[in-house]
Amino acid sequence: MTSSPTSVSGAIRAAMLTADPTAKAFAARDVARRWRLGRLDWDWSVAMPDQPAWPDEPSLLAPNQMPKRGKGASGAKRIALWHSLAHIEFVAIDLALDMAGRFGEEMGEEFVSDFLSVAADEAMHFALLARKLKTLDSYYGALPAHAGLWEAANNTRHDVSARLAIVPMVLEARGLDVTPATLERVRSQGDANGAKILERILDDEIRHVAIGTKYFVAIAQNLGKSPQNTWKSLVSEHFRGAVKPPFNDSARSAAGLSRDFYLDVAT
Repeated sequence: MTSSPTSVSGAIRAAMLTADPTAKAFAARDVARRWRLGRLDWDWSVAMPDQPAWPDEPSLLAPNQMPKRGKGASGAKRIALWHSLAHIEFVAIDLALDMAGRFGEEMGEEFVSDFLSVAADEAMHFALLARKLKTLDSYYGALPAHAGLWEAANNTRHDVSARLAIVPMVLEARGLDVTPATLERVRSQGDANGAKILERILDDEIRHVAIGTKYFVAIAQNLGKSPQNTWKSLVSEHFRGAVKPPFNDSARSAAGLSRDFYLDVAT
């Protein structure tokens, strides 16, 4: 049995190259715990992979090939909802690990601590959602999933400001907008367990967006730039989709993402 890497970069890379979903979630939480306990060396000699290891299932499809999920309460539609959420959280583990591993040496120890804690949260979210799928007699990998979620990481791999602008401040912020409606729908179906999972995810995602926004604003201000204008420029350059309402202004505000960032770029 090989020993676990003792460098922070080696440990993060090893977690990212763990393909099995349950093992990846465990590895991410283990890296965060070992870092928190001071058991990983400040050694950045190990490069991050361009692509994480993922399982053979789910099959990954382009966004325009994904089947429409619908909003009903049938068993198949409920499974499709929870499977979609599980996939988002699974990819989010690698997004947070890569943030810490790719930019940690440049950004410092607090940055590493923050994004490894995000990775641990995403791993916990995935575990909750995978368990939820089992209660519905399904599993993660049973359905096809969105292939484009890693694209944002790949497109911003050379620029920490661009990565912060797109991943926490666009993609995760979008979760703040859409989760409340999903939560209400799940509650209306009498699914108390599902509602509790979504409440936990929403609370944690506010913190995740706040972490990303904090570092983005600090970088822009240190360069003497307007955070809002810099964000708009980076979104225009690096994000292919649209920043679309409706917005959860209260959750975004709680995360430090004020309306002057996004209102005049919304479509």
